[in-house]
Amino acid sequence: MKQTMSYRLKLLQPICRSAILLPRLNLSLFFFRQFSSHLSDKRCVPPDLLSHKDWLSQPQVIRIFNQIKDPDLILPLFIQLSNRKDYNPNESIYSTVINKLSAAGDFDGVETIMQRIKLERRCRLSDALFRDVIKIYGHSAGRINKAVETLFDMPNYKCWPSVVTFNCVLNLLVSTKKFETIHEVYARAPSLCVEVDACCLNIIIKGLCECGKIEAALNVLDEFPKQKCVPNVRSFSTIMHGLCELGRVDEAFGLLDRMESEGVEVDAIVFNTLILGLRKQKRFREGIELFNTAMVKGCKPNPGTYQEVLYCFLDAKCFLEAKNFMQKMIEKGINPSFESYKLVIKGFCCQNLAEDVEWSLKEMVRHGFVPKMGMWKQIVRCVLSTGVGIDTRCVCVYFDEIIGK
Repeated sequence: MKQTMSYRLKLLQPICRSAILLPRLNLSLFFFRQFSSHLSDKRCVPPDLLSHKDWLSQPQVIRIFNQIKDPDLILPLFIQLSNRKDYNPNESIYSTVINKLSAAGDFDGVETIMQRIKLERRCRLSDALFRDVIKIYGHSAGRINKAVETLFDMPNYKCWPSVVTFNCVLNLLVSTKKFETIHEVYARAPSLCVEVDACCLNIIIKGLCECGKIEAALNVLDEFPKQKCVPNVRSFSTIMHGLCELGRVDEAFGLLDRMESEGVEVDAIVFNTLILGLRKQKRFREGIELFNTAMVKGCKPNPGTYQEVLYCFLDAKCFLEAKNFMQKMIEKGINPSFESYKLVIKGFCCQNLAEDVEWSLKEMVRHGFVPKMGMWKQIVRCVLSTGVGIDTRCVCVYFDEIIGK
């Protein structure tokens, strides 16, 4: 036993001697604890590592940081390793240290590492590393201004942002409602050597629409050819949604005509937006007719399209037509919403259509919805007032289920 222990200590001596120690941290003790626990595991510590007197490979450095459990050790250890003769960082090492600091919530430490990277300039960095750092600042740390500064500072690291990273910052500004900064970032695109694409302009359109600047968003459509870009369906649908939210549905239809004239293929989201806009203005029949127009034009509706049309029938109090439309939806494997069943049952009860109430109740429960007590009261009143007998077993079984819950 003594000989084995002595042999292990002898093997560890070159590593301990190679560490440059700081008063706050005994690095040789750290290496001892890390390596001695893995001497028996050849997959964790390569045997030839111990034969080198003053050398640690880059994968080994990454492995050491990945094994650290105390976040307070990350930054001091990195500083000590940076003073070693064999210090040879690459992007993977930087990325590992940054991710460890971020996971520990030490965002000041991330800033420290980024400053050291700028001063060291020991290796070339990819755009992806900066994109990750921007996401850390923006999403994890909530330091939006620091995320923007990182984008602007990339040339000082001899790295130029891609349009993906540029758009990442724009998206971050829109999602955090920093609308006043969006134009500032967009204006810096030429100095950052970023070629603006359609995605970039779409993000700007989204930001302008969310802050109510529809006219400015419309002007961005004219910016597409200047940037040698072509607006797509998302460019138009975003502005359409903004117009419909403001009640300017007819102007939204004007954009639909423009899409068709410019050869932009219309999708289900566009029709959903327009049908919803018409419904909010109580133009229910126009919404239903628009659905039929979409079908004629070969546009494949999605479940949201069917649901919006169903609401048009229900809002117009055309409950029998709504029932027929619900049957078509069910045949296509599209389940109407709970609110749809609630409204159609209420409508049938008001019109004393007991048999239609029974159908709605069965379909509702068959699709996993549980009627509320208020709905049961409506159903009972309808049955008692009409004197028409419906399948009482259906009512009792599901009423017992409600009581049980």
